[in-house]
Amino acid sequence: MQYRILGKTELQVSVLGFGVSPVGNVFEPVEESEAINALHYGIDNGINFFDVAPFYGDTLAETRLGKALKGKRQNIILATKCCRYIDHFDFSYNRVIKGIDESLQRLQTDYVDLFQLHDIEFGSEEQVLNEAMPAIMKVKESGKARFVGITGLPVRYLAHIARQAGIDTVLSWAHFNLLEDEINDELVPLSKEKGFGLMNAAPFLQRILTDAPLPEWHRSPQALKDIQPVLQALCGKYGLSLSDVALSYAVSHPAIATTIAGMCEVKTVEKNIKAVDIAIPPGLLTEINIAVAPVKNQMWFEGREENNIPKKQVS
Repeated sequence: MQYRILGKTELQVSVLGFGVSPVGNVFEPVEESEAINALHYGIDNGINFFDVAPFYGDTLAETRLGKALKGKRQNIILATKCCRYIDHFDFSYNRVIKGIDESLQRLQTDYVDLFQLHDIEFGSEEQVLNEAMPAIMKVKESGKARFVGITGLPVRYLAHIARQAGIDTVLSWAHFNLLEDEINDELVPLSKEKGFGLMNAAPFLQRILTDAPLPEWHRSPQALKDIQPVLQALCGKYGLSLSDVALSYAVSHPAIATTIAGMCEVKTVEKNIKAVDIAIPPGLLTEINIAVAPVKNQMWFEGREENNIPKKQVS
């Protein structure tokens, strides 16, 4: 396993991060014993960054992770979130303060390494900056979180907030993979300027970049979904699976400290760990780039309309 420094935190995080959301039965049911075995396998084989949230499985993912960490807490870097819940968002000061104590109880620990405002595009800018941000800084001062950050989908809004707040990390999802590279436009240079650690999630773009069938709830444009069999065939020609190529590509970005992939079964964790070290043939990458060019960066939007800042058009 390779490791990179997470911004100015000095934390050395594995380039492959363990996304704990599937452990909470977010996509399909998984037996608790299997989920805990998967978490243990990850720890025992070099993954040290684990990312979770109360939203995942309506606190089930946090609860199961807490059970899995008994006797192993000191071996990992633990990140959780606040403000997003199953049926609502709440970026109020009091909700953040209350949220950390609830998460610590479920995780069976007295601190987290990283506490994050979850999907900030769903809150008003005024409340995120004037309530949630002071509250999360208070949590950091208390020692209940060593570092604090923000997460979300719209990359330009993440950059907009990061310019105004003294945060330690930014977690962007779905914006660096074989089909998306908008993380490079503002967040990568801003992370170097400000010194915050940059993280990437959803390297498989919610299964498009795998051999699995796409879920009905997938929000990508149809043209993006239709590229899946094309990419599967290209990778197959080189004797590789699409998911392995996608993950190897995602973790290769030198400015991204860790790439978080959702996992809940031992076989998946084992497969992803091996994929980190796969060398993508240059010819394959060239063919992929040609194939995806017509649909590159066709991303959907989430959150409040005013928070979905459009990309600047170059005249």
